[in-house]
Amino acid sequence: MPGQKPHFRSSFLAAVFLVVVHLPLRTPATKLPPSEDLFVPPDLVALIAFKSSADEGRKLNFSVNARLDYCQWRGVKCAKGKVVRLVLESLGLKGRFAGDTLTRLDQLRVLSLQNNSLSGHIPDLSALLNLKSLFLDHNSFEGSFPLSIFPLHRLRTLDLSHNGLDGPIPNQLAGLDRLYYLRLELNRFNGTIPAFNQSSLRVFNVSGNNLSGAVPVTAALLRFDLSAFSDNIGLCGEVLHKHCETHVPFFSSSIVPQPAQGQDAQNQGILSSTPPKKKHMRTAAVVGLTAGILLVAAFLVGFSLLLKKTHKRKITRISSPTAASALAPHHVEEEEPTSPAAPQASNKSLEKLQLAKSGNLIFCGGEPQVYTLQQLMKASAELLGRGTTGTTYKAILDNQLIVCVKRLDAGLLSGLSKEAFEHHMGIVGNLRHPNLVPLRAYFQAKDERLLVYDYQPNGSLYSLIHGSRSARAKPLHWTSCLKIAEDVAQGLAYIHQTSRLVHGNIISSNVLLGAEFEACLTDYCLSVLVDVDDETGYRAPEARKSSRRATPKSDVFSFGLLLLELLTGRLPFQQPFLTVADLPNWVQSVREDKFEDARLLMLLNIATACVQASQEQRPTTWQILKMIQEIKDTDHGV
Repeated sequence: MPGQKPHFRSSFLAAVFLVVVHLPLRTPATKLPPSEDLFVPPDLVALIAFKSSADEGRKLNFSVNARLDYCQWRGVKCAKGKVVRLVLESLGLKGRFAGDTLTRLDQLRVLSLQNNSLSGHIPDLSALLNLKSLFLDHNSFEGSFPLSIFPLHRLRTLDLSHNGLDGPIPNQLAGLDRLYYLRLELNRFNGTIPAFNQSSLRVFNVSGNNLSGAVPVTAALLRFDLSAFSDNIGLCGEVLHKHCETHVPFFSSSIVPQPAQGQDAQNQGILSSTPPKKKHMRTAAVVGLTAGILLVAAFLVGFSLLLKKTHKRKITRISSPTAASALAPHHVEEEEPTSPAAPQASNKSLEKLQLAKSGNLIFCGGEPQVYTLQQLMKASAELLGRGTTGTTYKAILDNQLIVCVKRLDAGLLSGLSKEAFEHHMGIVGNLRHPNLVPLRAYFQAKDERLLVYDYQPNGSLYSLIHGSRSARAKPLHWTSCLKIAEDVAQGLAYIHQTSRLVHGNIISSNVLLGAEFEACLTDYCLSVLVDVDDETGYRAPEARKSSRRATPKSDVFSFGLLLLELLTGRLPFQQPFLTVADLPNWVQSVREDKFEDARLLMLLNIATACVQASQEQRPTTWQILKMIQEIKDTDHGV
């Protein structure tokens, strides 16, 4: 009652929370002191409501008793107290994605529930007007395509693959003009493919459905190779180089055989001799057969000549601007840290690697086989660089798919068994995160081992910071430093938490920039296979004698040096090792802004904590990520 000062216990607060879950979300007008305010944040309500329906196995540690810390829960990222990113991947969630749960997160930008066991229909998502990326793949969702997606005009990434969705793919989907990434493969969709023609569309896959009819001939769909449409028996058309046949019903009047003259006469009781038409028909058949054989022979000769001509022109055609613009879904590029302007070899075929003929190309993470080893070996190849673990090539297949092929140094892997390599690559190949460049496939035979990644056209962080030899390196703006640091920390934390492996080789040339200039880690989790000397200066003291001694805390040390490289534009081995106490003065001496924004100093403090000589004094990757997000949320009036 008014004027009374209530005394609440935690159990009563929980009871109040359960009531609030079922009430409209509004900020209550209250006269209670702030410390006793009964208001429960709407985003907290949404998260707890989602847990109650989708977490039958109790995998999430969401709790109403921790209501003030929900922004620190696993997979939750906030900005100014509002959830903007929710990534709950590969957690074994089992249950339903109920409506009126996560749809209350009105500031949500990224939602990923991929690789769980969620079932039922996808709820109404139309309230998520700020959503840019939606990953619901590798679950057990059913029902028709969720029409509530169409009001989400900011949506760029949509992945509903590997589910049990059916019915047609709505034509309205072609109206999402910002769509960049669309994967609908391995569902039960039927009907025709909409006329997708968004200029932004770069990733597309509808394979493994029940689609039929001609694929629309649009500039957008012509970018993609045949694998994007495979395993749809009814599809045809110019895009697939497959003629669309017109099937006439068996009993159509247009094909009912008309009686011949002789038969008609017999039916009238008039006998006739063998009609002279038979001779003409027989002669016509022989002539037609002969002409057909000649046509086939001419076609085979012409086709053979065309193949030779195509083979000669392959390099010229592939290197054209049109071909270069037809890019794969994600991409990777790797350079030598010490040779940013290393000369690139002229285009050649990967066949010159002289790989053993035995062995198969093994695709990872449930990916469909979109090309063969033979196609990969015949691809136009360009040397990107040589690193401590092997040589990297850019390969462009005949279907214009661009991949990055890393040939591991045979000498470094000589003592590794085939079974051990396969087991490790199986684990690494299952890692999927927006800030990791995915390993798509691998190959091994005798002493040869190849890793196939997506190609990244925007280059490496090394190139961004240091440019060419003729250009002077310049520190990045602190906001860019913060964004890249967060992306790298996200990917690194995922490796440490999901696989219990370590990256082992965190250097600026192993940070690639994605299509939206997001930072992605590559060359990860190979340190346990090879033992190489530290030639980069990034390695932690305890791991400098052997890369196999790397631990998560060793990765943290390397991450700290990467942060310093971002802040100063200087490589670790270009400067004598400074003490931790010297770092602020050194960083300030090479920057023009001189710590005008306090958040820059806070970022330096994170780097300082990471490069502590003692492993115990270094933070974990999740602590690093929390500190970076706190910097983003800090308001200093600027």
